[in-house]
Amino acid sequence: MPKVIEADFVENFLVVWNPKEGSELFKLGFYGKPLGIPKPKSSDFEVPLILDLIEGLYLVEKRLIRVTEGSEKRVVSFKALRSRARRLYEEFDLKYAVYRDLRGQELIVTPGVKYGCDFAVYKQGPGIDHAPYMVSVKSRKDGVTATDIVKAGRLATTVRKRFIIAVPDLGKDGMQYLIFKWFKA
Repeated sequence: MPKVIEADFVENFLVVWNPKEGSELFKLGFYGKPLGIPKPKSSDFEVPLILDLIEGLYLVEKRLIRVTEGSEKRVVSFKALRSRARRLYEEFDLKYAVYRDLRGQELIVTPGVKYGCDFAVYKQGPGIDHAPYMVSVKSRKDGVTATDIVKAGRLATTVRKRFIIAVPDLGKDGMQYLIFKWFKA
């Protein structure tokens, strides 16, 4: 197991300042984004690595990083980090459950903001293959209209991805994935 890497809590992100350690994390599963490099061609870079809170929390849970804060480097616990993430992300617990489940299936999961969804999911990783899936997380109590499905379908076909609605059941640790495939009639 690799050594625990230190990340600083800065604003709403985590920063691995040491480029060598950031590169190690990136190599482990395409975690984070190298600062100023939108599409890294290599996992070796000489800049800090920026992690969002969902992947940072996952890495804390896996004991791959330790989060500190402030000039005195106070350790931020898993519980405290999760509490902050809950304030930042709507329906955080649902999104985190889906993130953990997909990572547990050895898929590469990145933020899906540019696709208008929660996650973009890769089989091999950014720069190696294109994300074949875009995932939106919904609660069991959320309604999904026909218009929502048509909008998602149009976007998914435009960017050549399969649209998935992930519906976690936090009480039973179950997960349902609804995968939509469009075809021409």
